[in-house]
Amino acid sequence: MTKILITAAGSHGDIAPYTGVGARLRAAGHDVALATHDRYATLVRAAGLEFRPLPADPRTHRPDDDTAVRTQPADPGSGRTLMRQAATFIKELGGGLADAAHDDTGLLLLSATTAPLGHHLAEAHGIPYLDLPLVPGAPTGDFAPVVSGGRSLGRWGNRAAGRLSLRIIDRLYADASRDLRARLGLPPATPRTVRRRAEAAGRPVLHGFSEVLVPRPTDWRPGLDVVGNWWPWHAPDAQLPPAVEDFLAAGPPPVFVGFGSMAGGEGERLGTIAAAALRQAKLRGILQSGWSGLSTRHTSSDADLLTIGEVPHALLFPRMAAVVHHCGAGTAAAGVRAGVPTIPVPVTADQPFWAARLTSLGVATTPIPFKELSGDDAVARLSHALTQATTTPTHRTHATTAAHRLTTEDGPGKVLKAVERLTG
Repeated sequence: MTKILITAAGSHGDIAPYTGVGARLRAAGHDVALATHDRYATLVRAAGLEFRPLPADPRTHRPDDDTAVRTQPADPGSGRTLMRQAATFIKELGGGLADAAHDDTGLLLLSATTAPLGHHLAEAHGIPYLDLPLVPGAPTGDFAPVVSGGRSLGRWGNRAAGRLSLRIIDRLYADASRDLRARLGLPPATPRTVRRRAEAAGRPVLHGFSEVLVPRPTDWRPGLDVVGNWWPWHAPDAQLPPAVEDFLAAGPPPVFVGFGSMAGGEGERLGTIAAAALRQAKLRGILQSGWSGLSTRHTSSDADLLTIGEVPHALLFPRMAAVVHHCGAGTAAAGVRAGVPTIPVPVTADQPFWAARLTSLGVATTPIPFKELSGDDAVARLSHALTQATTTPTHRTHATTAAHRLTTEDGPGKVLKAVERLTG
């Protein structure tokens, strides 16, 4: 039995998939701890994992557009401010990771946000590690960096932009890495130096997304593998809340609308737009409040609308007519897994990338960028997309086909095999 420490930082979508990985490792006999922010302690413990706290809760450090927890801003106009905010978040994170890595840790599993710091811990303690990112990060000619907006720059341009993206990330982690190495008694080394050592050594990296959405780039080095999604853990006997079941039973399948950890403070405006668009399209709707506070308070008498809190997408999405969301990596994959069409409303960071992937796969309508979901035509645009998603047979057909392909994948199982290779 190996003591495994998983480290993950960010919003719910950055944390929840690792509960599924951890539960699978625990079922195989490993002792697993997950280090993350306090607000996810219940989520971690419910999966049967030991919880270890990390500082720098992104919800108390994020700017208005929630990009502080990302490693590269999508909006170059606000780049300097966001870089400072992200660097502050990361600097706080470094000390917390050192505290979380106890002497008994035999293996580190690192998310994209924690990996540049976790590599120093592995070096200091002489323990093996695996990088487990949820999005593609290595440069490739196949597509531009996932946080660049989703537009291809051509093969040469894509690779150049990918290399630049890595250098920006190195800069973000520079101060935190310097402080952490000093604390651990390691000789000075820049994040770029440490990253290049790992690349030269051919360190394995397992990516927790599906080739259904992103085929493995043809120009990636050996060891960079795409293994399939890691789904958030939920109890085998989990059920939807009675209020949700009652609502589902009261009429035809509704449309899900939610923005996860995005759009803070926009709940009233978004709720008004969503409610009006659903009515115009003659559809029922379930609004998930999320960090935006999305709700139907202003239309509480409308029996065709329901506001909910956090529920497992795996239980809810298959019962929807379609899903409207921000296209975070996990939510995008959950919609595909459910076999239902998507109306993408990407906000920032990697979301335009995943939105474009869903559309190219045929499971989604043309994306509506969040910044365009405003003005006099917002309701009409969303209503039109809702009608397209729920009445165009090809969207449902493509979604069903993609869902069948996802059922053949076992992402956590591949992580388990890699762990067993490393731990003997």
